[in-house]
Amino acid sequence: MKKPNFRSTASSSALLAVCSSLILTTGSGAAMAQTSEDIASSGDDDVIVVSARRRDESLQDVPIAVTSVSGEALEKVGAPDITYLTQSIPNTTLKVSRGTNATLTAFIRGVGQQDPVAGFESGVGIYLDDVYLNRPQGAVLDIYDVERIEVLRGPQGTLYGRNSVGGAIKYVTKGLADEPLARIRASAGSFGQIDIIGTASTPLSDEFRIGGSIARLKRDGYGKNLNTGEENYDKDIVAVRGSAEYESGDITIKLSGDYLKDKSNPKGGHRLIPGQFSGAPVLDDVYDSRSGISGKNEAEAYGGALHVEVALDDQWTLKNILAYREDDNIQQIDFDVLPGADLDVPVIYQNEQLTEELQLLYEGDATAGILGFYYIDANAFDTFDVVLDVVGTLIGLPGLNANTTGNVDTNSWSVFGDFTFDLEQLWGWQGIELAFGGRYTSDERSSTVLRRTFIGGNTPEFGGTTSTLIATTSDFQGSKTFTDFSPRVSLAWRPDDNNNFYASYSQGFKSGSFDPRGQSSAVTVDFDGDGDVDGDDIFEFFLFDPEEVNSYEVGWKATSDNGKITSNLALFFADYSNIQIPGSAGGIDPITGAQTFLGVTTNAGKAEFYSLEWEGTALLGEDVFGTGDSFSLAWGAGVIDAEYKEFITGNPAVDVSNNRVIQNTPKVGGSLSTNYTHPMDMFERGGEISLITQTAYKSRTNQFEVPNAFLDQGGYTLFDASLVWNSDDGRLQIGLHGKNLTDKEYRVAGYNFLAQNQDGSFVTPITPTLGVEGVQTAFYGAPRTVTATVQVEF
Repeated sequence: MKKPNFRSTASSSALLAVCSSLILTTGSGAAMAQTSEDIASSGDDDVIVVSARRRDESLQDVPIAVTSVSGEALEKVGAPDITYLTQSIPNTTLKVSRGTNATLTAFIRGVGQQDPVAGFESGVGIYLDDVYLNRPQGAVLDIYDVERIEVLRGPQGTLYGRNSVGGAIKYVTKGLADEPLARIRASAGSFGQIDIIGTASTPLSDEFRIGGSIARLKRDGYGKNLNTGEENYDKDIVAVRGSAEYESGDITIKLSGDYLKDKSNPKGGHRLIPGQFSGAPVLDDVYDSRSGISGKNEAEAYGGALHVEVALDDQWTLKNILAYREDDNIQQIDFDVLPGADLDVPVIYQNEQLTEELQLLYEGDATAGILGFYYIDANAFDTFDVVLDVVGTLIGLPGLNANTTGNVDTNSWSVFGDFTFDLEQLWGWQGIELAFGGRYTSDERSSTVLRRTFIGGNTPEFGGTTSTLIATTSDFQGSKTFTDFSPRVSLAWRPDDNNNFYASYSQGFKSGSFDPRGQSSAVTVDFDGDGDVDGDDIFEFFLFDPEEVNSYEVGWKATSDNGKITSNLALFFADYSNIQIPGSAGGIDPITGAQTFLGVTTNAGKAEFYSLEWEGTALLGEDVFGTGDSFSLAWGAGVIDAEYKEFITGNPAVDVSNNRVIQNTPKVGGSLSTNYTHPMDMFERGGEISLITQTAYKSRTNQFEVPNAFLDQGGYTLFDASLVWNSDDGRLQIGLHGKNLTDKEYRVAGYNFLAQNQDGSFVTPITPTLGVEGVQTAFYGAPRTVTATVQVEF
């Protein structure tokens, strides 16, 4: 009887394991009922096994735009966390959210979400061992103890627990070994970097194994806070993962848990303009800051999961995933990054989720499929101050502060199914595979929003002792249920072993919610047309509707020269409608008459995306300069034409789509990786040494929907290189890794509170919309770093 398998399922490609550029592969399968062991032992040493369709398959046979990279490949290039993947995967942006250290902003094919506050759900699903992470806080997952990472581009819902409108990222940790194992990896590098990762596991019996990893990741800052003397852009993380696995006969049980604590300092951005009130000049070093905000800055995240698999017979498997996660975050964000409290925003995020997923999987000779039920009960809470002390003092309201507390409950259930049919075996249609699926979702969102205006500085939640309430500007409660059915269908044709063609249609859905930053006193529109502005209009003001993507894709995968060359093309068109656009602006509080922060989320309209993606590998030579050496290439490129077709804003409503852009989606991106490997005996352990390089390019990247000449990043190129030696037995690795070796300065995020015209140009003279200094603050990617690494396995 076929057994479920939690252990390593990736038989690493000799080519791909040493290149950080990854492969998009698609295609149709042969016999459906194959285990990972069947695939890996099929005679092809370069098979990569993925579980994108919730079953072990060769990555070559999956008619989904999926990229997979092994943990071994990530270790060999010294990848620090999952944001490193953005350099090599087409049409994918992964970055640390502005003003944070561990919050993730993710975009795939133009779909994503930048604002991390409660009530906004990411368009890209992040999965840790098949457990969906409902919130982006703590989702910048560090690379350690990882088996592989899979990136699925396009809508996902018929195969996965949560409906992801843009795509999904699967972080798969290593399973426990059958033999006792101990491994330590130590790294030292630029800016005082010291990382130590320890891993150990052991079987306690033939059926039961335990193990875990602990990571201590520490680095000084890339710059300094010149006002406080603290390190800026530093790293101070402790992370732990542990698991216990039981396997007996047809039953496999895995209990796992993880914990992360991030005590990195508040991250201060770089002012791009002089202070408009104080005259403070622009600093020379983009990693330095003059932030005056102080207070606790910490992120803590933890969770546990119970996976149970029962093989009912050779074809049917029952699987259940029960998980709980929680995180607590307090962050100090200084928008103006000056000593005075012109625009200081301390924030608390508290998130928790309980998820339950039940799957029934079938794998026969000609048919495979999944039926599933998914449930999530989640709460997202945030409270933040917006301290405008300089403005307040000028108008006789010292310590002016607009506090917002938002609380959003999500209660969601769904049923989904996806089935694949090998029509060659069923009807004799050579090389043709048909797959279709669907998902029904019911999401209930309940929200409360309380906005209050104080004087006297921070509220007690952030250490204030003298704040006095002067006005309540929002006291909102609302609830609504959103339902949807999302289909998927694909057709693949494999005329021979070297060519694979496919076409697919899929639909993605992200439910609506309520803006947790809304201000009801700002509502002046009679939405329901009954002649007055009342509670129904306030409800409509806070509410934003679901968004939907219809994605059409065709692709061709080809291999030649016995698999030494692969070329993978994908073309897609996406129709993106009812797009949720969070907005942050400065305005006048109609109750107090004072300047205040305003949050408004609208469904702007629709956009269309056309794109070409091309990835491939080539083993260019063996025995080039000596016996046993090799030289290989891997590449990935994406070209996307993404534009709004409708973008409605203002009162009266105006279509400004000609002046809006798709954020975090460069039109052109590409990477080229090289690897030269040569035998080298060291320490009488045999081995080989590899020189690995990666050159990655991205064209102009817009930070927001409105073009911004200050913050938008022009096209840039990054160059990385690694020199790595591995012993023949795999127990010793020594590496030297250089990142951003040309020391390119490039902006990845920012804040803007300056008045702009409809075309994105700035009002002259420069006019601050919140505070008096003018906020045009940028955050930058890492500078040049060099890291030495030693890994020893006992």
